[in-house]
Amino acid sequence: MADLLRKPSGTSGLVHAITPKDAGWTYVGFDLWRLTAGEVAEGLLHGREAILVLVEGHANITAAGQDFGKMGDRLDVFERTAPHCLYVPPAAPWRAVATSNCTLAVCSAPSAGGRSAQVLGPDGITLEERGKGTNTRHINNIAMEGRDVADSLLVTEVFTPAGHWSSYPPHRHDEDDFPRITHLEETYYHRVNPGDCYGIQRVYTDDLRLDETMAPANHDVVLVPKGHHPCAAPYGVEMYYLNVMAGPRRNWRFAMDPAFAHLAG
Repeated sequence: MADLLRKPSGTSGLVHAITPKDAGWTYVGFDLWRLTAGEVAEGLLHGREAILVLVEGHANITAAGQDFGKMGDRLDVFERTAPHCLYVPPAAPWRAVATSNCTLAVCSAPSAGGRSAQVLGPDGITLEERGKGTNTRHINNIAMEGRDVADSLLVTEVFTPAGHWSSYPPHRHDEDDFPRITHLEETYYHRVNPGDCYGIQRVYTDDLRLDETMAPANHDVVLVPKGHHPCAAPYGVEMYYLNVMAGPRRNWRFAMDPAFAHLAG
C-alpha cells in the first residue's frame, strides 16, 4: 500500500498536517484546521508561500502585519459560492480567529519570496462549468496559472454533482517536459454530501506499479505523487475537493491515459 489516503487526526483543531517530508515528495504541503468560534489557528512558514482557503465559516485574519478583518462567506461548502482566500508570503506570520464554526485550509509550496500578502477571493473567482454529460463539474479557479498570484502554488476547488466523474478522463502530470507535460504533486481534500457517505478515487501509473483505489470520506485527503487520478461521486452523493498542486514550474500540462484517448476534444 502506498499510504495515499490520509484520514483526519480528529474532528477539531489541526486535523491534517501534511508536509513534503511526510508525503515523501518535494513541493506540496497541506494543513487543515477545524475550529469553533473563538478558537485560533496560526502559522509561519520559512521558504514557503501559503494560500489560506476558508472552506467554510468566518474568521478574523491577520498576516504579514496586516489586519484583513473578517473573512469568509459560505457556512456550508456545498453552497458553491466563491471562497475567501488569502496569499501569505514566506516568513510572514498569520493568525485566524474563528467567529463561527470554521474550516480553514493552508496550502503551501516553496517560494523565494518577494510577493505581498494579498486577498485572492471571492473577487476574481467565478464558478465555471467543465466537461459534458456525466463528466460535468464546476470549478472555482483560486490560483491556477492564469492568475499571477503565487510563485509555485496552483489551487482550485471542484464541485462534482452526484453520479458524475471528475479529474476525468484519467490524466497524469508527473514528468518535467514542458510544454508537453509538467511535473506536479497534488493533494485532494475531499468533502461529500451527505457527510456520512464516500466517493471513489483511483491513483495509478501506466505500468500499474502504482495502483490504488480508495473511498475518500468527509475531510479525507488523497495524495497524488504521480499517475492518473480520476474520481467519482456515487449516485445521490455530491463531491467537493480542494486541489493543491506544485512542482518545478507553475504550469499545468498533462497527458491522458491512452485507453481514454477517444474521449479527447
